[in-house]
Amino acid sequence: MSKTVDRWHSPHLERSVEVARWGDVGVPVLVFPTAGGDAQEVERFHLVDACGGLIADGRIKLYSCDSVNGRALLAKEGDSLHRSWMLRRFAEFVGEEVVPAIRSDCRSHDIEIITAGSSIGAFNALGALCRYPGAFRQAICMSGTYRLERFMDGPVDDRFVWASPLHALGDLDDDHMSALRSRSVILASGEGANEDIGESWHAAHLLGAAGVPNRVDSWGPHWAHDWPLWREMLPHYLGDVV
Repeated sequence: MSKTVDRWHSPHLERSVEVARWGDVGVPVLVFPTAGGDAQEVERFHLVDACGGLIADGRIKLYSCDSVNGRALLAKEGDSLHRSWMLRRFAEFVGEEVVPAIRSDCRSHDIEIITAGSSIGAFNALGALCRYPGAFRQAICMSGTYRLERFMDGPVDDRFVWASPLHALGDLDDDHMSALRSRSVILASGEGANEDIGESWHAAHLLGAAGVPNRVDSWGPHWAHDWPLWREMLPHYLGDVV
């Protein structure tokens, strides 16, 4: 399959970033890496191959970008306020840099994007949908980690609240919420080693209370928090929605 890799200096993140694409035509799908992953992690761990049939059939084009905020959390970059800043700036980078780049590549100024991710990538997928419902039509959140306070090691501020989809729901205005309620979220999780489906149920409760359509799918106790699960999940759900 065809592949392109673009690099630029992000004004939001104040560092060089990379965005990769696989495929030529089809519905654009932005897949976020796991916490510290780069734009090509999904290829190295064979998630692109798992979606190869959908790409070959022209049903999807797959995109991914560096998980700059996830790296900052794992590396404990700066203090908790710096990490709060990074979470917000990454969300803005997605909405104001990555989305226009995808739309330009698709030669459509208003094409709607599906977003997906696993672990902290699921946090980013849900955050992208909640903050930019005009750009993203659906989020496929796999084995999600949505409560990131445990990575902060100190006080957080309103930038953390802005970037955290479950905290921000109460601060979105009526027009924003009306757009978000026309979207949908899949919260999928195993229940094996290192999985916590409680994170998905917590997210589902808050989304449901806000009127955002969503569902929780349990894949059962034989699936651990690892790439074999996500290689099964992503093409399964994409096959249903594209």
